[in-house]
Amino acid sequence: MARTPWLASSRRAWAVVLLGFIVAGLLLGLVGEGGRSQRPTDDLPRGMDSTQATELRDALPDDDSSVAIVLFTAERGELDREALDSLNDLATTIGSGERGPGVQPSEDGTAALLVVPVTGASATDTEAFVSDLRDELDRSVPAGVAAQVTGPAAVEADLAQVFQGANTKLLLVTASVVALLLVITYRSPVLWLVPLLVVGLADRLAAVLATRVMAAFDVAWNESTVGILSVLVFGAGTNYALLLISRYRDELKVHDDRSEAMSLALRRTAEAVLTSAGTVVAGLLTLLLSLTPTTRGLGLACAVGIVVAAAYVLVVLPALLMLFGRWIFWPLVPHRGDEVLVETHSWWRRVGDTVAARPGTFIVGTLLLLAVLAAGLFRIDTGLKQSDQFLDKPEAISASERLAESFPAGTSDPTQVLTRADADQVLRTVEETTGVSSARVSISAAGISQIDVVLDAAPSSPAAAAAIEALRDRLTTYDDTHVAGSAATAIDSEAGAQRDQRLLLPLILLLVLGVLLVLLRSVVAPLLLVTTVLATFAAALGSSWWLFTGLLGFDALDVDVVLFGFLFLVALGVDYNIFLVTRAREESRAHGTREGMLRALAATGGVITSAGILLAAVFAVLGVLPLVVLAQLGVVICVGVLLDTLLVRTVLVPALGVRLGDRFWWPRRFTEAAAAPSPSAAE
Repeated sequence: MARTPWLASSRRAWAVVLLGFIVAGLLLGLVGEGGRSQRPTDDLPRGMDSTQATELRDALPDDDSSVAIVLFTAERGELDREALDSLNDLATTIGSGERGPGVQPSEDGTAALLVVPVTGASATDTEAFVSDLRDELDRSVPAGVAAQVTGPAAVEADLAQVFQGANTKLLLVTASVVALLLVITYRSPVLWLVPLLVVGLADRLAAVLATRVMAAFDVAWNESTVGILSVLVFGAGTNYALLLISRYRDELKVHDDRSEAMSLALRRTAEAVLTSAGTVVAGLLTLLLSLTPTTRGLGLACAVGIVVAAAYVLVVLPALLMLFGRWIFWPLVPHRGDEVLVETHSWWRRVGDTVAARPGTFIVGTLLLLAVLAAGLFRIDTGLKQSDQFLDKPEAISASERLAESFPAGTSDPTQVLTRADADQVLRTVEETTGVSSARVSISAAGISQIDVVLDAAPSSPAAAAAIEALRDRLTTYDDTHVAGSAATAIDSEAGAQRDQRLLLPLILLLVLGVLLVLLRSVVAPLLLVTTVLATFAAALGSSWWLFTGLLGFDALDVDVVLFGFLFLVALGVDYNIFLVTRAREESRAHGTREGMLRALAATGGVITSAGILLAAVFAVLGVLPLVVLAQLGVVICVGVLLDTLLVRTVLVPALGVRLGDRFWWPRRFTEAAAAPSPSAAE
């Protein structure tokens, strides 16, 4: 007896759709996104010296959590005595609290600076303070003098400005890109609205659930987390929707009953979607082992997002499609009896036949091309300077560069030494350290002292890193004494990123391999698929490096790009191989390995290519945010997905399958049965 399709009743379809929308509406309208106060150590790797210093500083009572540095420069010539007197008068009215030494003129006479302590622990407080300070300076600075605000507080405020409305902008651009590509893919004025609605709803629901889960478990996240989550949900969710709708349209050409067609399409799509989602979720959850709290938050948030996306595509999307007739595909409406020629006569079949004629040549040629593209790996440098972290240079960075022309380079971003030892002894040791321009005890309370240190070298320079290492070496004799500041944090972030890479990259590979072993119940195919994805990542990172240094003018990769790029490319890149190989396994049962692989390529070529181009475009959208790390991540993933979709999945994997034959599935084996009907036709 034939199985009754689960969506045979339109009433049941209505119930599923209604329930999905009601649940989403309640969560979005009544619950809203979760919230959590950011902590100073959220972006710092656990256990590092700068992290321990930040924890000590956070324990200071009534802590001036940061400083802003006002740079005054003469619009022409030098600052005269009258201008300096006016600036000193102005200094007594700016903000509140102690001003320290007041306005300090430079030796060349063209500039002066004022250090302004900033109170308030939150990024919002810092942003508001710096904004008010800039407004006040615009109104009050004397004629002939220009004023700019830099220093750690100003950099933090400018970073916060980058993300004002950024997630909304990113969401709108992402949705627009997805909508455009869906219209092109389906060539229908109506159909594209259905997956876009479902995935868009899943995205908003994922943002609520992810932030609520992170808040419940006290997991940190930052401004970019929800933005990356949206990109991932739209990319992966739309890919799953494309696969389901494509299979549903094929089944409509074989079956009169839409419910039966949907049930068959869902049954044959669910395994690939669930395996793909499981692979991505497993990879993302490895980030929970990272040393950095916000990296752990990103992994948890994106894992929640993938689960929500897969659930809505496999439950709400089929039910919603069932509420419409075949006309939803207009003008290319599928009818029973329409020719299904994709397996033997399509353009993708011709590509497969070309590859199958000389599989060895295509294997060698593809591997050589990937090796050439990967050559850039041997030139990669990591660790962006603070001045290189923004695509558009903000005031804090330009003022810092100008300040370094008239003052010691480290003035704009002082290093801090936090200690529970005798402050005077520690101060003497700091002042005697090579690379230190000046130092003073700025805060001393509750048994903790903070020493502000101005280095001779500019922040993020090799000389500054050497000075930090020298400081740490000399301070090891003092108990509970640690070094903080952007130069120290950059060193520790690099060390934390390298530790995460050594631990997580092999773990991600093993998890992906394990999922493929369980799915395919073979050994050779999973090993080959993981190897091809690894080769794709190497080629993507290597070729992207040439783009960064040649076309885009970057000097280095951000320390997080390698880990995140590897995670997203391996976890998402293997998706397309899963979609292809699960179809090949299905076809091989009836037609043998060679013919099954070619028929699978022909049947999935169009939809997988559309999905790959869409995913690449969605990740490229990260470039709308003016942060270099997100732009670099978007480029690496975009290049990698295109390579995987257009080259590896189209040429290399089919060539390997044809060349190896039944050995591709070892220890499983499919017997040639060229005359057997396809599963769709048989059912």
